[in-house]
Amino acid sequence: MTAPTVTWQKSTYSQDQGDCVELAVTAQGAVLIRESDEPGVVLSTTPSALARFLQAIKHGAAAP
Repeated sequence: MTAPTVTWQKSTYSQDQGDCVELAVTAQGAVLIRESDEPGVVLSTTPSALARFLQAIKHGAAAP
C-alpha cells in the first residue's frame, strides 16, 4: 500500500534556511508535523489539539 501524498508547508519566515517545522493536512483532517532536517519522523495530531498546544505556548502555560 502506498502512503498518501500530502503537501508540506513551512513558515515564510523560514526562507531558504534549514531546520524548519513543516505542517501538512491529510484528507482525513489530521495535522502532520515534521522537522525539515528529519523528514522521516512525522507526528500526527488533530487541529484542535494543535490549537490548544499553540495557545499554551503563547500564554506560557506549563505542560500537564
